[in-house]
Amino acid sequence: MEALLDPAVKRRVKSPPRAGPPGLRLTPADLETYLDSLSQQGRGRDTLATYRRNVHALYDGLPEDKTVRPGTLDRWREALLEGGYSPRTVNVRISVANSLMAFLGRRDLQSVGALEVDDVQPELTRTEYLRLLTTARALDKERLYLLVKLFGCTGIPLQELPRVTVEALHEGRVIVHSNGVVQLLHLPDFLRKELLAYARREGTVSGPIFHTKGGKPLGRTAVTDSIKQLCRDARVPEEKANPRCLKRLWQSTQDGIRTQIDLLVEQACDRLMEAEQLTVGWDVGKGVRGP
Repeated sequence: MEALLDPAVKRRVKSPPRAGPPGLRLTPADLETYLDSLSQQGRGRDTLATYRRNVHALYDGLPEDKTVRPGTLDRWREALLEGGYSPRTVNVRISVANSLMAFLGRRDLQSVGALEVDDVQPELTRTEYLRLLTTARALDKERLYLLVKLFGCTGIPLQELPRVTVEALHEGRVIVHSNGVVQLLHLPDFLRKELLAYARREGTVSGPIFHTKGGKPLGRTAVTDSIKQLCRDARVPEEKANPRCLKRLWQSTQDGIRTQIDLLVEQACDRLMEAEQLTVGWDVGKGVRGP
């Protein structure tokens, strides 16, 4: 008892930590009240549509209890980046989320700091992409092989991976949500067949193609960690070991093909008009010599 009364001992006794502020549970009514306030401020229809799309993207991305806690928006920002969204898009979404938190009186839950939109992002080359597939196949890692191939062939956001189900593949329709818009994912037939064959070998008769041993959808961390390890095995820089770089490769590949097609169309049009010029040109049949 005497020791407990010793002032020196008292100074060493720590007070119990104070509980932090509680989280904020969002409801659809909160979102509508916020959007109504923006409308009353005179925001235009297109602006309101952008705000609506982004607050609903936040709501859909929250855990089941729909609660925003300290650090939630920071984690959401990282999830968006890993999902392949550009820094500019991520900044817009976080800005809208911060505005919602301010409206609801919870500035303590805001995410601080904006991303640099002109930062140079690492680019995965097609040679490196093919090396990842070859390495995964050589290591007999079929699930990892198909994950890399799915991201590289479709550009699907990481958070939409659970929508790739046995049922969707049999129907030939995989519906995903991208930037708040419902879209039909273009899935090459060869990839659809590979995914279904993998599901049969794994005994997966329904639900997500990629799942844990317990049947739950494969988590974000498990996906990114496995791709990082594959990059090390394939001697591909680890900063390219994420679905975002695979999506960017898919986008740049499509852009390159579109450019080539546009050039071919332009050349074909030129040839057609040159052929027509031989018969309907102004100087045809007038004996006028060219310059």
